[in-house]
Amino acid sequence: MRLTGPLRVLAVLLLVGLTWLVGSALFGGESKSSVLQFFLGKRDTSAEPTTGEPRPRSYKCGLSAPCPPKHLAFRLVSGAANVIGPKICLDDKMLLSSVKNNVGRGLNIVLVNGVTGELIDIKSFDMWAGDVSELLKFLRLLHEGTLVMVASFDDPATKLNEEARHLFEELGSTAVKDLAFRDSWVFVGAKGIENKSPFEQRMKNNKLSNKYEGWPESLEMDGCIPLRPPGVSPGEQDDC
Repeated sequence: MRLTGPLRVLAVLLLVGLTWLVGSALFGGESKSSVLQFFLGKRDTSAEPTTGEPRPRSYKCGLSAPCPPKHLAFRLVSGAANVIGPKICLDDKMLLSSVKNNVGRGLNIVLVNGVTGELIDIKSFDMWAGDVSELLKFLRLLHEGTLVMVASFDDPATKLNEEARHLFEELGSTAVKDLAFRDSWVFVGAKGIENKSPFEQRMKNNKLSNKYEGWPESLEMDGCIPLRPPGVSPGEQDDC
């Protein structure tokens, strides 16, 4: 015998009610949304986990923006007190760090070909107990257009004499003349530059403001260094 219209409706309502009770037993507080999804084909996204804010994109050496063509991305970090060594990154290559075991107390210097961006040399010079003549010999032999990247560690200045400071000034430094015991210093210059370098920071050792006992805080500097076109002297460019 066929069900009449009202009986058919009643049967459907009983089926929905039974399904609701089963859903409550199986899913607890989620039964309402589960049953609705089942019958209406809708997806409830209110309880789905939301993703966090997208991470800012980083570029070479961790820069927040890419460098223009024919520029080298760099990041310099001075040492922290006498514990954590400095870091020098160039074009996304970590050239100097404690992990690479090529840092030393004093001045850590990386030389780079200003035309090709190729690494030339990495040296550290102890400015507390070392011989400044080794630093002088190193700086005197620089070729025109060589990029010079410097990061301090511990004490960068005790053994610096007037000639050494003058050689750094010729590379574009303005802070080296006042660089003192345990100051923090990061610098990028070039052999033959005619103006002061735009890439330099110095933090003075001051017992009233030092972040670490006996040492100022570490310095961090990044940016984009323009490569020198072949045959063009550094003084003809806007930057070093």
